[in-house]
Amino acid sequence: MSERADRIIAALRGGHDHLASLVRGLAAADLTRGSGAAEWDVSQVLSHLGSGAEIALAGLEGALDGTGPRGGDFNKSVWARWDAMSPDERAEGFVPANEALVARYEGLDARAREDLRIDLGFLPVPVDVATAAGLRLSEFTFHTWDVEVAFDPAAVLASAATGPLLDQAGMLIHFLGKADALDGRPARLAIRTTEPERSFGLDIGEAVALGDEPADPDAVLSAPAEWWLRLTTGRHASAYTPQGVTLTGDALTLDDLRRVFPGF
Repeated sequence: MSERADRIIAALRGGHDHLASLVRGLAAADLTRGSGAAEWDVSQVLSHLGSGAEIALAGLEGALDGTGPRGGDFNKSVWARWDAMSPDERAEGFVPANEALVARYEGLDARAREDLRIDLGFLPVPVDVATAAGLRLSEFTFHTWDVEVAFDPAAVLASAATGPLLDQAGMLIHFLGKADALDGRPARLAIRTTEPERSFGLDIGEAVALGDEPADPDAVLSAPAEWWLRLTTGRHASAYTPQGVTLTGDALTLDDLRRVFPGF
């Protein structure tokens, strides 16, 4: 488990360094440009990441010193402070806030990475470092794409994050997927990804779940792994879909899958 945590923390570092470099090069007008998150401009995405970093760091510190999570009032105060910032202040504040979180994760020794349990406040039980850092990696990676796609419609997810995010994709798929989008039509898909190469099954029935690749699928989706991950989080518009994405079979279309995963 420590090796998984190591990999995730390394991906958090690479992601931070990349986005921090991009943010430092943005002009004032860039910060108010619409992002890949439909209701937020670029500065609002950075606000979300900066406030999230502060809240995650407080939770990590609470686990380390035994005081536990800070609670809802603390979170609200952090969000309110970031919401009140100007676009420039959000961009300036994001970098040190996220650096502090990543550096704290990097400072954990092997025993802590294995044994520490963190109460995130929204899950039924405390989780290990790999799970907590993995959830942050998911949030950070997708919102980094939201920033990048504002300037490059061909933006993709960070390659170092793609493998770890694939490994944990089943954790939230039932929340992300909306089975009723197919109007009661069940479907079993084979999902085959590249970079990295993986094969597994997607079952759309009363709920949406991942499993083994079915022997007789209703359809086969072949796609870069990073696009499959973007699909599950609603970042899948035709303009952001590479030509290498194919769906074979008559059971459903790519637009059907887009409805199953509307984003949030």
